[in-house]
Amino acid sequence: MMKAILRYIIALIFIASGFVKAVDTVGFSFKLEEYFSPSVFNMPFMEKFALVIAAFVSGLEIVLGVMLLMKIQLRKTLALLIALCVFFAFLTFYSAYFNVVTDCGCFGDALKMTPWQSFWKDVLLLAGLIGLWLAYKNSGKFEKPAGRIKSPILWMTVFLTTFIICWGIKNEPLVDFRDYKIGTDIRLEKQKIEQNPSEYKTFYILKNKSTGEERKVSSDDFVSDKKLWEQGTPWEIQKDKTTSEIVKKGYESEISKFRIDDEKGNDITSQILNAQEAVLVFSYKPQALTNEEIQNAENAVSGKPFVYGVSTNPNTFTRIPNATMDGTAIKTIARSNPFILVLNKGKIVEKIPAQDFK
Repeated sequence: MMKAILRYIIALIFIASGFVKAVDTVGFSFKLEEYFSPSVFNMPFMEKFALVIAAFVSGLEIVLGVMLLMKIQLRKTLALLIALCVFFAFLTFYSAYFNVVTDCGCFGDALKMTPWQSFWKDVLLLAGLIGLWLAYKNSGKFEKPAGRIKSPILWMTVFLTTFIICWGIKNEPLVDFRDYKIGTDIRLEKQKIEQNPSEYKTFYILKNKSTGEERKVSSDDFVSDKKLWEQGTPWEIQKDKTTSEIVKKGYESEISKFRIDDEKGNDITSQILNAQEAVLVFSYKPQALTNEEIQNAENAVSGKPFVYGVSTNPNTFTRIPNATMDGTAIKTIARSNPFILVLNKGKIVEKIPAQDFK
């Protein structure tokens, strides 16, 4: 009984994890690009394969989860899940230990986890999978044919997973877990953030030049204790170890990064959020756009009274006003390149790939 319950729990976790990645495969590919970047694994040549890898991994999680749930080819299923779990554990440990990717994307935007939380989750899953392997191996029930009912269910799973992934790549995710979903009032969200901000403190690592002892103190404690900074003190700040740590968690939302500047660097966010209707053409990678794609996007929004082209380059668009925004923030909003967002007094009423906007 316990063996079956453990199998169901692990299977459902993998299905859920795969599903939230599959509905937003492009978003998961952005996370993989972070891992391939020079600051992490320094494998920039892999970035062009990020979308393919994202689609494969998310689909594999769902299919293997369903196979585990129905006990289809259990030996192979458990072996592949263990290998997948070891791979994820390595990524999350690396992220946590070196503090390079602060959100591994294990459950997409549906459930945010710190790298250490993700790592221990992977360790528990790995322990559970190894436990299942040993339990079924000892019971002699490793191999079991799929059967007439299970095979169609498995193939239907493959078909639906493929459909969900392809839809998310070509359009918007079928289920949107992001903070920028349709109906979100950006003005209201910004008010919540301002009313309940997170609080941070700076912490220093001090080293005693005489004894070699190290101490961690907050900036407040450092200032208040003259022995730590007055002339002749043996204590010295280790500048490369200075950190900023959260001491009070406030209202958290990716919308805190929603800031748009005009071509001269002036903040025009309020102007955009207060407009009766603002149509924004986003591009997170303007260098990848062809002239035809830019012209088509501009044609799609022609005649709109309040329009901006928002990208990381202030010279991307030629027939509509240019504005700039942080590239990572744009990726949080837009999954297509280019992409159109429509706001009514700050409320998201439409978000769609530019080629589908009418």
